[in-house]
Amino acid sequence: MRLDDPWYDAPASGWGELDGTGGFAPAGPSGPVDRRRGHSAADIYLEVQRSEAFQEVRRRYRRFVVPASLAFLAWYLVYVVAAITVPGLMARPVAGAVNVAMVAGLGQFLTTFLLTGAYARHARLRRDRAALELRWETQEMTRGAGR
Repeated sequence: MRLDDPWYDAPASGWGELDGTGGFAPAGPSGPVDRRRGHSAADIYLEVQRSEAFQEVRRRYRRFVVPASLAFLAWYLVYVVAAITVPGLMARPVAGAVNVAMVAGLGQFLTTFLLTGAYARHARLRRDRAALELRWETQEMTRGAGR
């Protein structure tokens, strides 16, 4: 572990702190970081976090993860509720000893693998390049920062 890590054991300023008017207090300076002044790594990371590019990466992430998670949770709950409320339907044979509950249970596994593949594809096509550019920009900014 690096001892100069700006996030290690640091309080999360701006999280739930009020400014006296009922609004949240700003976490730090909101202006652009001047790379020549040698800001600390923590200041640089906060500035990157506030940047439009970072916010766009987060938006793209949430646009996929939130609906996918809700859909998967709903699919799982339908399976559990059906197993409890309509056991006759779930016990209905489909082919030989295979019944509806077994098919739906295997569908849960299949859905997990399909969702994982869809997430990896979405990350590769929609977020990885922008996140990598942010990473390189941040590394360039922290290269000269006082650590």
